[in-house]
Amino acid sequence: MKYTRKIVITCILVSATTLATKACDICGCGVGSYYLGILPDFNKRFIGLRYQHKLLTTHLGASGNRTPITADETYESMELWGAWNFGTRWRAMAILPYNFNTRHVPGSGQTGHKDGMGDVALMGFYKIFEQAAATNGSKLLVHSLWAGIGVKAPTGKYDDGERTSVSQDAPNNFQLGTASTDFMANLAYDIRLMDLGLNANVSYKINTENRYEYRYGNKFTANVLAYYKFNIKNKVRIAPNAGAMYETQTKDVIYGRYDVAQSGGNSLTGVAGVEVNAGRVSFGGNYQSPLSQNLADGRVKAGDRWMAHVSFSF
Repeated sequence: MKYTRKIVITCILVSATTLATKACDICGCGVGSYYLGILPDFNKRFIGLRYQHKLLTTHLGASGNRTPITADETYESMELWGAWNFGTRWRAMAILPYNFNTRHVPGSGQTGHKDGMGDVALMGFYKIFEQAAATNGSKLLVHSLWAGIGVKAPTGKYDDGERTSVSQDAPNNFQLGTASTDFMANLAYDIRLMDLGLNANVSYKINTENRYEYRYGNKFTANVLAYYKFNIKNKVRIAPNAGAMYETQTKDVIYGRYDVAQSGGNSLTGVAGVEVNAGRVSFGGNYQSPLSQNLADGRVKAGDRWMAHVSFSF
């Protein structure tokens, strides 16, 4: 009974965090988006590369229609990331991104590019608990809960001319960095009955004002993924997964008091992917497609996204 009560309380905690917070770097597309998802299998430490590709349409008309200034934007990032476990309860993680941004305006035929170092993120996690027990049907039930905090450093280039070249109402996503030091909090819960599991992550990102008197809106992200692990000859584990991700962000603020109209909003995204572990090597990816969205008062529309990664544990 005590074991069951802990599972119920944990599920309520994760759900309550999801529902109680009302706060996208528009829909995960602009700067400073750090999606975690299901981490690679590792005991001590891992290092790897991760690629993300995201699409965004901006400067839409009042009714969401395309206009002569509508822009199609692509955000790509190649990330060096890794984690290190200290003992059985502590974990440190770092993400070093290199970003590639492209903006094309079909109405004018203009295309712009930006590439360079993004904002580095450092995170620390503490394992609140990890328990394993047999059910009445003699099946193994395992669950764990991690809590983490992190900081994002202003290592990516921020172009204030990008913001001032357009109106106050325009989105300010076409940047390599935010020029601000920001903070993150995270909860990660995983529960697995034999080979069938559920992974849930909730995170909240608090953004500060940069030296150009611009502050990106605080962002909340929650995702839930169901997965099943297929074990092939005790050498390869394949885990297809599927679920949903919810993102919401308050409006950006300029000069400490003015909301940026074309910013903030929320979206619900479907996620499907697969994770593969073969000894010390792990790789995988997922595809994310919007199910519903209301971004920047309808003036911005997020497209499909996908991610792929490979990592090595040692």
